[in-house]
Amino acid sequence: MTLTLVCTLTDRTRPIHEGRIRIEGFDIAPRAAEPEVMFREAMRDAPHAVTELSMCSHILSVARGDNRYIGVPVFPSRAFRHSAIYIRTDRGITRPEDLAGRTIGTPEYQQTAALWVRGMLRDQYGVDTRSIHWRSGGERTPLSLPPEIDMQVIPQGETLEAMLADGRIDAFIGPRPPACFLNRTAPVARLFADTRAAEEAYHRATGFFPIMHCIAVRRDVVEAHPGLPAALFRAFSAAKAEALAELAMVNVLRVSLPWIAAEAARQTEMMGGDPWPYGFRRNRTELAAMCRYAREDGLAPRDVPPEELFHPTVLDG
Repeated sequence: MTLTLVCTLTDRTRPIHEGRIRIEGFDIAPRAAEPEVMFREAMRDAPHAVTELSMCSHILSVARGDNRYIGVPVFPSRAFRHSAIYIRTDRGITRPEDLAGRTIGTPEYQQTAALWVRGMLRDQYGVDTRSIHWRSGGERTPLSLPPEIDMQVIPQGETLEAMLADGRIDAFIGPRPPACFLNRTAPVARLFADTRAAEEAYHRATGFFPIMHCIAVRRDVVEAHPGLPAALFRAFSAAKAEALAELAMVNVLRVSLPWIAAEAARQTEMMGGDPWPYGFRRNRTELAAMCRYAREDGLAPRDVPPEELFHPTVLDG
């Protein structure tokens, strides 16, 4: 049968989008989209059989008893988030511990990037994130947070970028750099000046390469086709392997950077032989940390075992 699939277009997904790697037993009608569009559609109307999904949204949905989706441990988006913390340089903020008690904006409190930053601040730096005054640009699903967490959605017509630029918030956490940072129109800088060094140190300390998104299948589709999750895992794993192999090619460089092969080899060695790991067992500790962060952030109303997030046929991968 033909299934609709929506995910971002990257080197890891392009072989599936282009039909070079097929989902065994299924025809796929692929569509490329940006995360904001995909996630809004997935959480509102669930129009696609297979979708890339915010990992935090998936955890919250399962915790709330919303079982529309079942996950596949394919992680098309991962990113270290030290570079996602921007601070006003006129507020005396020079280290992570200085963020306690501040007013910080983030596009969504439930955004996975913000989940990781809060977890990192608590675990690595001892910051009480419940002392922070959180300001959100808007939430894709309603939240019911504990009363001790000060999280407010900013008024309509306001933007977090403007509030950061004119000093109404002390810091900003987000995957996209704010305009005032890019344009140098306000005293704004990254909290970690050398983000590469900070992120490599974090990886050495934790073993984590923060998971942002997973592949998810509508539960009604899985019930009709229980072999689909395993077929998706095999296909996406093959597509990723093809992408990583291209980074090492030196007869004709497939990526427009002159030393990409050497850099790929360095990072592969540093990250234990696989710079972009899929599979449940390999990532269980990291997934458990994400579930714990969601509970500590007041987002998840209960503890979620990581096994509950994924289809049982793909837990051994």
